[in-house]
Amino acid sequence: MSKFLKFTLVTGFALSATATALWAGEYGLGRPALPEEIAAWDVKVMPDGRGLPEGSGDVWTGDEVFGEHCAVCHGDFAEGIGNWPKLAGGADTLDRDDPLKTVGSYWPYLSTVFDYVNRSMPFGNAQSLTPDEVYAIVAYILYSNNLVEDDFELSHENFMDVELPNAGGFIVDDRAETEYAIWHGDPCMENCKESVEITMHATVLDVTPDEQSATEGASAAEPVDVAEATTEQESAPAAAEVDEIDPALIAAGEKVFKKCSACHQVGEGASNRVGPMLNGVMGRAAGSVEGFKYSDVLKTMAADGLIWTDETLTAFLANPRGFMKGTKMSFAGLKKDEDLTAISAYLSSFSK
Repeated sequence: MSKFLKFTLVTGFALSATATALWAGEYGLGRPALPEEIAAWDVKVMPDGRGLPEGSGDVWTGDEVFGEHCAVCHGDFAEGIGNWPKLAGGADTLDRDDPLKTVGSYWPYLSTVFDYVNRSMPFGNAQSLTPDEVYAIVAYILYSNNLVEDDFELSHENFMDVELPNAGGFIVDDRAETEYAIWHGDPCMENCKESVEITMHATVLDVTPDEQSATEGASAAEPVDVAEATTEQESAPAAAEVDEIDPALIAAGEKVFKKCSACHQVGEGASNRVGPMLNGVMGRAAGSVEGFKYSDVLKTMAADGLIWTDETLTAFLANPRGFMKGTKMSFAGLKKDEDLTAISAYLSSFSK
């Protein structure tokens, strides 16, 4: 036991490492930490499974626990609320200029997910979850990324059997040996840029999470003129006038669409993102949005004549994986009939 840990246990204050080097002799402060006290602090879980507690949790239990403790920030389907982190989606986007980095697309180790949830979540009430609840949440996150089936149960026994898609996507950081020498010494001060211009404001980029829905601004990948960006910020897409659809139903559908907006866009200027843009989706042949790379199963169903109608879209959104086995969409599905009716009305209000 170091004198540093003794001092921390007794006083609650920690001194810097440089201060501990000056200590000499015993000061009669504190006592050796008990094993259970050390264990309370040592909650880390390693990539090889060390530190995993015993326990288990299935996808649908995780759905409930996630909805209760996590959805307020991360969305009911791990799609993220506003700028709070998205935990699902982003498959095959790492080679893009603006990749979506989630558990399913970017994280290399499942232990990182478990460790972070177990150590730091829920926000403001860290370490309040039981091991079984953490296993269930992690199982649900895997399901939301289309990495396991809905009957999957994660436990300390099968944890290491799960390999995330980007497990091999990282390399050893050897910059200390290969690059640090290049960065030291006098700066060259040659071929410098003549001027530096501000091309974007943080308020337009909308980089800070907020409790309210963020106003969509210009894409960070496409710098815009500041004056134009600050005076012509995009507002929420206006729905086309559709007399036969109840405006209140369209408004309800707009709220439901927030679950989809992490991957899909509608309205003026809508473009393909992780998912295809959805203008004119009602009555459109499936898989027909130009420039979007669809899954093989959707292309097969499209070749068989799938048309997006109230009936087919409702069936798909209620149970994406059940309707289209092998779909790339990580959305788990809308559970409420009124949400399905509302989203159908909302999407119907956007023409091509």
